[in-house]
Amino acid sequence: MRTLRHHIDRRAATQPDRPYLIAPEPGRTMTYAELARLSRSLTRFLLGAGLAKGDKVSLMLHNGYQTARLFLGAMYGGFVVQPVNLLSQGRSLEHVLDHSDTRLVFVAPEYRERLDAALTAVPRPVQVIEIDVDAATLALDATPGPDTLPGVAEDDDALLMYTSGTTGLPKGCMLSHRNCVAGGEFTSSAHRLGESDRVLCALPLYHINGQIVTAVAPLVHGGCVVMPHRFSASGYWELVSTHRCTWINVVPTIISYLLNGPDPRAAGLAIDPVRFCRSASAPLPPEQHRAFESRFGIGIIETFGMTETAAPCFTNPYDPAKRKLGSPGTAYGNEAKIVDPATGRTLPPGEAGEMMVRGDNVMKGYYKDPDNTAKTLEPDGWMHTGDVGYMDADGFVFVTGRIKELIIKGGENIAPREIDEALLRHPAVLEAAAVGIPDQDYGQEILAAVVLKPGAACTQAELAAFCRDELGRFKTPKVIRLVADLPKGPSGKVQRLKLLEL
Repeated sequence: MRTLRHHIDRRAATQPDRPYLIAPEPGRTMTYAELARLSRSLTRFLLGAGLAKGDKVSLMLHNGYQTARLFLGAMYGGFVVQPVNLLSQGRSLEHVLDHSDTRLVFVAPEYRERLDAALTAVPRPVQVIEIDVDAATLALDATPGPDTLPGVAEDDDALLMYTSGTTGLPKGCMLSHRNCVAGGEFTSSAHRLGESDRVLCALPLYHINGQIVTAVAPLVHGGCVVMPHRFSASGYWELVSTHRCTWINVVPTIISYLLNGPDPRAAGLAIDPVRFCRSASAPLPPEQHRAFESRFGIGIIETFGMTETAAPCFTNPYDPAKRKLGSPGTAYGNEAKIVDPATGRTLPPGEAGEMMVRGDNVMKGYYKDPDNTAKTLEPDGWMHTGDVGYMDADGFVFVTGRIKELIIKGGENIAPREIDEALLRHPAVLEAAAVGIPDQDYGQEILAAVVLKPGAACTQAELAAFCRDELGRFKTPKVIRLVADLPKGPSGKVQRLKLLEL
């Protein structure tokens, strides 16, 4: 049965003493039996607090022991979890709290002031409970509540995830229990994961990748998740070594920081148990892919997923010999096709168009937004991803950008990623991202924002000259800005349209 409750109860019955979660900061472990017990306790508390099945429960918490328990426990009870992006503030945060119809917010003390300010714009009462994410127990666990728990079905809503949209206010993706479990199943099957596997979760639990790939998938295959508060380049490999992780789940930004960090083997850290590194959420430049595998001796499985698809929908094969550099792989667990955005016609191999997917992982729709739901979901179940790419004869997709982010210069379509990857080949460049800017002569010109490696020195003129050699004059950015950081969403994906505000 594809519900979170089914998988939690199944694991508690078959492997009660096996650890589900290791929280390094407090040095605490949660077994599958404890996860089930704490999930039932939370359900009774929420029912006793006046909430009913289907009500929204928001989490404004960084990763930790209690964060994982509340995240899974609320869905276990039939409530809908709405994780708040901790980068949200101002109007965006107010919109999420209001639009979601949340009834209760669990918040860490450090975010309480921001939450209270945002709630002043919400025209209804919202309960607020402060939580220490490292606590062994919570006061709510001692609160009595109804013994009978509401039933949970596969089609019931489980997650309400607000996208970090590049324009306008975020949209709320409605994901069912079936969607979430399907994402966990696809992850487990594609990567051949089992009970002996242990993953390091350095991605936030307010992002779909951290949620489905590292929190839900272990419920499916019976594995364990090691969950520090947040990613730290200096302490990353020590956690991997100490807890003998067998796989790691990262985004390209993390790969970039690890490449510029210390060598774990030089420090005597054991990373041999790591079978593979899974990269997702943004395209991985081939140069960084090769450099990571060469330096650490760990193969990368590049994948692709979206909030709207409960994370994974494309993956490279488990077998390294069958992977293709620069591609997030083939459709896995769902169907995929490339279509002409104007006509909807399915395109042949090698021809670029919009990527579309269909499967049990595809969201139910956007919350209280029938217009955008109709634009995104076709009646036959196919979903418009908004991503541009092409599929080769073997079914591997190659993503070239977002439809809204394509640069159209003098009538020619230019994929921003092509500019990014050229700049990343420069030895002084740590990160780079390109975007189109208005131009009187060409319609659009190219702006590139560049983050230099620590201690590196390079001028805009030198970078422009490098681009002319790599790309030719036409595709060389007209404007190059050296910046301290690139604007990113919680997964590390660059929000290109926000580059215009730098």
